[in-house]
Amino acid sequence: MAMLRRGKVIGALWAPRRIGYGATVNARKRGKMHQIHLIVAILFEVVATSLLKEANGFTRLWPTLGMIACYAAAFYFLGLALKVVPVGLAYAIWSGLGIVLVAAIGYVLFGQKLDFWAVLGLGLILGGVVIINTLSRSVPH
Repeated sequence: MAMLRRGKVIGALWAPRRIGYGATVNARKRGKMHQIHLIVAILFEVVATSLLKEANGFTRLWPTLGMIACYAAAFYFLGLALKVVPVGLAYAIWSGLGIVLVAAIGYVLFGQKLDFWAVLGLGLILGGVVIINTLSRSVPH
């Protein structure tokens, strides 16, 4: 136990990993996994929301079960991304891209029409997500 208290055993078995800014070599090896986790979370959320429409008020079994599974996966991957990305920015990216993708799926699959103002608003949301991801120093790149 004395060796555990001094950190020798733990240090030998598992090098310390800091998440976020000033990451150690081990954290850098993981690359941009937080971005991949966030993208996967967004994709699962978009599929789940699309299945929510198909579930027809939870009256259809398979779309409802698929929706539940996709939302569970979305929140799992969002949780992984939140280990690195600040919650406010992750949620801004999550909701912004989710809105744009769900609107696109609604247009393509469900025939929902978008007028000029809806398209303009979606473009501004997408522009905000791009600005956060490319220019903000609050998001680890």
